[in-house]
Amino acid sequence: MRLTAFTDYSLRVLMFLAAEPDRRATVGEICAAFDVKANHLTKVVHHLAKRGWVSTVRGKGGGLTLAKPAEQIRIGEVVRDTEGQALPAECFSAEASHCAIVSHCRLKGVLGEAVQAFHAVLDRYTLADITANRQQLVQLLHFMAPARSAA
Repeated sequence: MRLTAFTDYSLRVLMFLAAEPDRRATVGEICAAFDVKANHLTKVVHHLAKRGWVSTVRGKGGGLTLAKPAEQIRIGEVVRDTEGQALPAECFSAEASHCAIVSHCRLKGVLGEAVQAFHAVLDRYTLADITANRQQLVQLLHFMAPARSAA
């Protein structure tokens, strides 16, 4: 199963914020760290804020933080929220399937079971679990202290 770019970016934002949970990050910092365009990330951040995963503060000194502790953010919940209903094949769609064997096909059950297993594994992990290596993440993502003006 392949995650959408929206889900990928959502998880990256959450991981970035969890790496240093006591500081505010900007969309620009996250874009630079992951080499992602700001317009993509702005939509992701807006969604994460609407859903209660991220808190935002506007204006000078503003930025993003996690809206709740990383230990309370389940990866499976984030993936289901950002992906929507899993549709591994045409027959899972609410619209009529064009498959000739849909009425007697057993593949749908197998694929459904696989999707459930996929989500069950993700549900076992929290954001804290996948960011337990915070020091390494901070180094890789090049967290910077605020720039000092040259006097």
